[in-house]
Parts: sequence; structure tokens; C-alpha cells
Amino acid sequence: MPKLGVNIDHVATLRQARGGNTPDPVYAAFLARCAGADSIVAHLREDRRHIQDRDVKLLSKDIGGAFNLEMSIAPEILEIACRIRPHQATLVPEKRKELTTEGGLDVVKRFNPVSRAVKKLKNRGIRVSLFIDPDEEQIEAAFRSEAEIIELHTGRYSLAEPAKEKNKFFRQLVNSTRYARTRGLTVNAGHGLDYANAGQVAGIEGIYELNIGYSIICKSVYIGLPEAVRQMRRLIR
Repeated sequence: MPKLGVNIDHVATLRQARGGNTPDPVYAAFLARCAGADSIVAHLREDRRHIQDRDVKLLSKDIGGAFNLEMSIAPEILEIACRIRPHQATLVPEKRKELTTEGGLDVVKRFNPVSRAVKKLKNRGIRVSLFIDPDEEQIEAAFRSEAEIIELHTGRYSLAEPAKEKNKFFRQLVNSTRYARTRGLTVNAGHGLDYANAGQVAGIEGIYELNIGYSIICKSVYIGLPEAVRQMRRLIR
């Protein structure tokens, strides 16, 4: 059964809207862990639009479980990761003007800087994941970079509306998971997953963990964060 990673970025988005101290994403992480989340995910962006340095410092120490830091390979962010040493670092592409991550990291085109970042993080005892599109060439490049984990970008699947298109993207996820497992990679998945579609992705043989944030935080507005996490956990298991 897949594990559940809960992304708390949008708790920080709400906090930054007023510039105060609440709601606190670190406390949200504690509540999510108590409700059954297997790991906590947060993206420290270069522009600090939501998660802040203080948050990742505390999350790396105080949540009583695994912390997965999403990050670019910018030198400043790499140095922070090496200093706080999260349990896992997931390397993602990052654009200043995007609302959310728009696609997977192009490991094929950026192989040298990505592999250097992987090596630097692993030398600090940090497990490394690469957030990539479900594409065999990208998976092979991730394998050659010596990353231990990949996270398949599920955005195109999540946004597809005609059933035929959705099924096509789902098959890409299935085939990519199967291929990655033959290369010995741990396979996670995430982006755009919600209470309507996460169950199908959770059913793919070989998926280790689903990382879900926005839909859980949205649902928590109505029913509270612990119950939103518990419902998602039941759904994927």
C-alpha cells in the first residue's frame, strides 16, 4: 500500500497573505503526522513565496518523522539543504512566475548540474529524489545520476478530461513505474492528485508514496486538517 506524503506549502501561502505567524505550517505538519501522514513535504522556493527558512529548519528536526524538502538546484538552496539535512530532498524545476510546478525536471538536458547536486546531497546523508515526467528517457537519466528515488509528475493525468486522454496518461504512469522499478528506483508520484483520482494512481503496482498537498489543504478548510489527511490516507490504502 502506498505511503502518503502531505505537502504543507499552502498553509504557508495563507500565512504569507497577511505576513504574520499564523497559520503555522510546522504545526500543520504536526497535525498531519498525528493523523497518519507518513512524511511531510515542503518546497523552499528561491523567492520564498510561501515556505520560509525558519520552517524548513524546524521541519527537519521537530515533526517526529520523515521530512521531504522540495528544492531547485540553485547553489543557495543546495547549501541550506546540506546544512539542515532533511531526510529526503526532491529536486524540482522552478520558474519565478509559475503558480505551481509546471512540469518535470529535464534531467536529460541538465544531466551534469543535476548529477552534481545529487552527489552533493548524498554526501551529506540525504536521500535524493528527482521529480520527472513519466518518460523512459528521463527515468534512465535519473538512474544514471545515481538518485535513489523518482517522483512521477502526475499533472497531465490529473488535468486530462476526456476519458480516452486520461487513460493514455494513466498508462504512461503505469509503464514508467514498471520501467523505473526494473532499474531499482523507488517510485513516488504527485502533482494535481485529489480525492477523485488519487485512488487510481495508488493502485499502480510499484508506487511507493503519493505526495499530495493542495487538495488536502483545500478540504481541510471545511473539515479540518486531521480529518482531511485521514480521508486521503483511507482512500489510497
